[in-house]
Amino acid sequence: MKHVSVIQHTQSEWLGQIEDHLEGRGIRFGYFRPFTTGGSIPQASVVGDGLILLGGGPWGTCAPGPVLPTLETEVRLARACLMLGKPVIGIGLGSQILALAADGGVEAAPLTLSVGEARRVAGDALGGLLPEHFPSVVYMRDRPVPPSYATTLAVDERGGPTLFQVAPNAFGFTSHPGVRRAMIEDLVMEFDEAPPDTAEGLAKIATLGAAIDDALVPIMAGLIAATGWMSV
Repeated sequence: MKHVSVIQHTQSEWLGQIEDHLEGRGIRFGYFRPFTTGGSIPQASVVGDGLILLGGGPWGTCAPGPVLPTLETEVRLARACLMLGKPVIGIGLGSQILALAADGGVEAAPLTLSVGEARRVAGDALGGLLPEHFPSVVYMRDRPVPPSYATTLAVDERGGPTLFQVAPNAFGFTSHPGVRRAMIEDLVMEFDEAPPDTAEGLAKIATLGAAIDDALVPIMAGLIAATGWMSV
């Protein structure tokens, strides 16, 4: 049975609906919560069959905003996993960590809640399973700059990368493909800082529940095939 390590950066943001797709295929997962008392970052040797790096609410990766306290340790871990050929999935802040680990970069940007639509730009993305269009809900400070060799699989409405690939089994999502409105509501309550127009963004998310669920089915099928997590 496969086992995936998940690094959680806030109490509120978790795998969401992604959990159901992993459990339904017999893929085990465990959370690491370095922000809690006694919490830690795993060593690459104990990551198991892959690493998922989640979002971070208002935490970012570059000044002038607040920088994730465990950033350097997580970049080293992600880089080690890439070198070992282990799957790495970065979501939100996690996509920035993945970009840095893959010798890309980040650019400063204010904390934003963006609710829109992503568009596939690579026909064979996720083995051809990535939907041509799918919901994109981004709650994030700063943005990843994928390395020059990365493949952009999908872009947002402004043409920026919303899904990129840096290895056959390593992907960065600026949006959370399994997001739920309650997750964003909890992030707003967990921290003092919240993006402008949060109420409007939450209202938009409320209309996307079925569309998010529908898009997640082929996205997870493609990811699980690419990562080799499917248990036989």
